[in-house]
Amino acid sequence: MFEYKTIEKPIENILLKEKGSKFIGFAFSVTDESELKQALEKIRAEHPKATHHCYAFRMGLTGENYRANDDGEPSGSAGLPIFNQLLAHEITNVLVIVVRYYGGTKLGVSGLIKAYKESAKITLEEADMITRELEEKIEIRFNFNQQNTIFTLLSKFGAKIIRFDAQEKAVIIATIKTKDKESVTKALASFQFVEYKI
Repeated sequence: MFEYKTIEKPIENILLKEKGSKFIGFAFSVTDESELKQALEKIRAEHPKATHHCYAFRMGLTGENYRANDDGEPSGSAGLPIFNQLLAHEITNVLVIVVRYYGGTKLGVSGLIKAYKESAKITLEEADMITRELEEKIEIRFNFNQQNTIFTLLSKFGAKIIRFDAQEKAVIIATIKTKDKESVTKALASFQFVEYKI
């Protein structure tokens, strides 16, 4: 199982109105804590006057890393309904944020659950769902004269080069598909003067 379902690109500003309150939905593809933090900070900066920034995310192959946040709404009335939409769509590595501007009329807990659920649902319905292969980062250090061999190996497995520094010792940081990890590390281990870490 080296694949997961996620969204292709960010979805922003999906609007839902409920008794004067405005709910604005956002969805982002996230693979780690720093991407998660960046997305949350971006939305907080864009909507500083919003009453609430509620969100939920799932990360990891089976969605094992997850959180739901009510941001001051009654417990379980915002984050959980958003999270349940991630489950319903069977997606992971996704963050959904619903920003609320209070409109003067209280919705009650059941009204809030319905509004947050609906907002997350219509936001995710706008997204293009795709299946991605699980990847891992690898760092490889080698002598400069070995670069052709290393590049040939990486391209054979469709690795994506993120960074290449050519000093006395050359360093490549790349992503490889998890399913190819064993084959790549086995090949690297057979080369002299090559170090790598995943």
